[in-house]
Amino acid sequence: MITETSADGLRKQMAEELAGYPSLVTDQILAAVRAVPRHLFVPGVPLAEAYSLDTVITHRDERGVALSSSTGLTTMAGMLKQLDVHPGHRVLEIGAGTGFNAGLLRHLVGPEGSVTTIDILEPAVVEARQHLAAAGLGDVTVVHGDGELGVPENGPYDRIIVTAGASDLPPAWAEQMAPGGRLVVPLRINGLTRAATFERPGGFWRSLDADECGFMPMRGPGQTDEHNLSLRGQTGVVVRTDGGQPLDAALLEGVLDGPTTERWTGAVSGDFANLDFWLAALPGFARVIVMGGGVAAGLVRPMYPWGAMGVVDGDTLAYLTMRSTTSGDAPPYEIGVCAYGPGRDNLVDRLAERVAAWNEEMNGTGDQLWIEVHPHDAEQVPDGMVHVMRRYNQIIVGREPI
Repeated sequence: MITETSADGLRKQMAEELAGYPSLVTDQILAAVRAVPRHLFVPGVPLAEAYSLDTVITHRDERGVALSSSTGLTTMAGMLKQLDVHPGHRVLEIGAGTGFNAGLLRHLVGPEGSVTTIDILEPAVVEARQHLAAAGLGDVTVVHGDGELGVPENGPYDRIIVTAGASDLPPAWAEQMAPGGRLVVPLRINGLTRAATFERPGGFWRSLDADECGFMPMRGPGQTDEHNLSLRGQTGVVVRTDGGQPLDAALLEGVLDGPTTERWTGAVSGDFANLDFWLAALPGFARVIVMGGGVAAGLVRPMYPWGAMGVVDGDTLAYLTMRSTTSGDAPPYEIGVCAYGPGRDNLVDRLAERVAAWNEEMNGTGDQLWIEVHPHDAEQVPDGMVHVMRRYNQIIVGREPI
């Protein structure tokens, strides 16, 4: 049985744990977390799980793919800090989920502000209304609809936050933004996602920051076009590409059963931030997702626990690996490349050269990504590492040293 006393204690404990991430929180965000009871937004979930920092999945489709959730608290808090909400602000949230984030926003904007949240999943909308009412926050407006269109009748908004991966920034978001407003959105570019803070200094969006993250994609007419190809049934190897890079299953059939070529690049670092965008400029860029069974079945271990960035070229696949340069499995690490398929020698060299170029350019320093989003017909746009065309805009990603 859930008691208010136990829920209160766990809520305070969750806030204390979240306070251990000072780069992600403010005093105002922590006060909101202490004030809004998360267990009311995930009914039926064990109390300890409701008051953990973890994501809580609330809806799945018939294949078991997650459709809606209460986002993990560190990600949620980090994006709220990026949003920089003040009392009196009018806020639009794209992606209501359980309603918990809208509840935090309602606390942050205070009695003079307002919060509107929209979701395309009708059951989530119904539940979010119920959860907010149960928490005494029934004055949050919850709308069933396509978030790409916004909610014009409640605008203009001082802040817009998107809680699903978006592949473009629809015109409605700019049209409904108040002068000097701010947008925070997990923007998906060539299969990579960054939670970016945008402002509009002119007729385009310019990022203030861009932090690595992962989110479920937006659904509806503007959803991300993602391709997933399973290469090894039970071992769970999936190659994932974005947008206009479809995969030929017939060409890649059995590719992982053949020999491999490996190269060590000499690129040594303890921080590989933004290497993924360096590789994303390569034709055929992909993410190779390797479940635990893949390595046990003899595959070269990928760079990260989830898998690695890689490249597909017809019937050949390459991805990154790494090894510790110390006696234990600890940083710094050297990046390597492995490749499978008939063209593996050529492809492993191509990917290794790109890693070496990243290593030489970094020269032991870090970098900060910037993102600009311009209309298709913009006459002047900056040069960058990655340049993609989307439904409404062209997106350019560049870097600057820090």
